[in-house]
Amino acid sequence: MSQTEPLIVESGPKYVHLSEQLANRIRAGEWNTGKVPTVRDIASAYEVSSFTASRALHLLRDQGLIVTRERSGCYVAASETRPVAATEPAQLGRWAVVTRMSPGPWQSASEAVVRVGFARLEEEGIFDLQSLDVRADLTVGEIGKKVAAFAANRVEGVFYLPSRVSEAAREQDEWFLAACRREGLPVVLLDRNLRGDNRALDHDLVASDHHDGGFRCTEHLLGLGRKNVACVIASPTSAHNDRLSGYLYALETTGGGRPPRVIRAPEQMEAREAYPWIAAELIRLGVDGVICYQDYVAIGVILELFRRGVNVPRDVAVAGCDDLPIGQSFALGVTSYTYPSEALARTAFRVMTNRIAHPNDPPSKVVLPGILVVRDSTVPA
Repeated sequence: MSQTEPLIVESGPKYVHLSEQLANRIRAGEWNTGKVPTVRDIASAYEVSSFTASRALHLLRDQGLIVTRERSGCYVAASETRPVAATEPAQLGRWAVVTRMSPGPWQSASEAVVRVGFARLEEEGIFDLQSLDVRADLTVGEIGKKVAAFAANRVEGVFYLPSRVSEAAREQDEWFLAACRREGLPVVLLDRNLRGDNRALDHDLVASDHHDGGFRCTEHLLGLGRKNVACVIASPTSAHNDRLSGYLYALETTGGGRPPRVIRAPEQMEAREAYPWIAAELIRLGVDGVICYQDYVAIGVILELFRRGVNVPRDVAVAGCDDLPIGQSFALGVTSYTYPSEALARTAFRVMTNRIAHPNDPPSKVVLPGILVVRDSTVPA
């Protein structure tokens, strides 16, 4: 890799300026559809640290300009491999977005957060959004017919958020993906892999950086002087496992080796039973800080702790995830790690176009960081 101009930074983070220079070279077609230089090569060429080079590449991934292929490196996304003429008309594609949200009081709010990014693309005229409902009572044959009808309607690909609620729902996901393969429909998974611990990645996946979310929330609580921080998870999915890994990493690196307090909520419990159960476990373990896997869970746990005479945030600081509207609906706002809905949709679209252009490439996983929004539910101990 050769550097034609030195990296000059007058103001702002150095990695942002570096990413802009690399983005200009990508748009100019310098690397075509090929592999982007490594972190070490970029650092050497621009005389910056490996950390700066790595953050610049991460920013390019967030912008959808490059994609990461497991054990291979970073490659230019297919839609960025050639300059687009100003007079070239936008290509309106027809795509299906399928979201299999967990049932409960949070279902509609969570689905809205996932879909808002795709709705924005549709407003911009580059996305024809189709809906497909995969009900729990559908058989393998009925799912196959639905997918075949979509393919016949010239749908070009499917963005799919798998269910996490049960093994029966996981089997339905398998049926759906098998039907997509038969019809030649490419699939990009949203936010999580199919249900299962340590499940191999068989499809492209674009997700919120749940590891970073777990790490940031834990780091925040420890920084407030909380000594005994717990992490609440539920189903065996990549999203929950990644969040748990971030929590454990934060305990190891910034928590002085404090013992982990992991609470796995029973999956078959109704919400009105699960919240009291989680609150009772938190009290039994004597925690003074907790990370919940969703804002609705955080609110439910807060209410149950108050019922038991435990003050939030004085006695227990509570953080949630996804920054759902309910977390801002009460006087006690919930500290939460945001869900990058629009960036996720845009990146998923670029990953899909790259998959169509390179159907035999190994599956890639792209994670997009959110932001920790601090509110009243977490205060210093």
